[in-house]
Amino acid sequence: MSSQPPGLSKIEKQQFRRICGKFASGITIATVRDASGACHGMTANSFTSVSMTPPLVLVCVDHRARILEHFRIGEHFGINILSASQKELSDRFAGSGYDRFEGVNWYPGQSGVPLLPDVLATIECARANVVTAGDHDIVIGEVLHAECQDGEPLVFYSSQYRSLG
Repeated sequence: MSSQPPGLSKIEKQQFRRICGKFASGITIATVRDASGACHGMTANSFTSVSMTPPLVLVCVDHRARILEHFRIGEHFGINILSASQKELSDRFAGSGYDRFEGVNWYPGQSGVPLLPDVLATIECARANVVTAGDHDIVIGEVLHAECQDGEPLVFYSSQYRSLG
């Protein structure tokens, strides 16, 4: 017996993407080191807090992303919340086929994860769990260290960067 009411069809992928794009979100760069210590990062707007006690956050990573293996086995990862002036950084870490960290300033956090200067906030996490959901893995981290500064966020809405003004 189907759990779906008669006459309802599954939503098309492009329509689902367009509808989800109606939810404005901030932009982050999730970072991790591989077993050799090399830095990896990716632009992500699929980031959110999960719990206050303990402090947990999550980021979703596509199964096609090569960086996923590093999130699955790495003990720590970082989240860098971008400011309105960091569109180029977002675009750089959204691309593929090159070393995203080449020429990018960064510093090691207390856990050793790569963190980016001049972002609105940095969050260092211990990987708590990885859950497979559809074509993504949900990487859940317990927040170990975090810092923030004032500024305007980089906002993504309807497949475009936006500002709050």
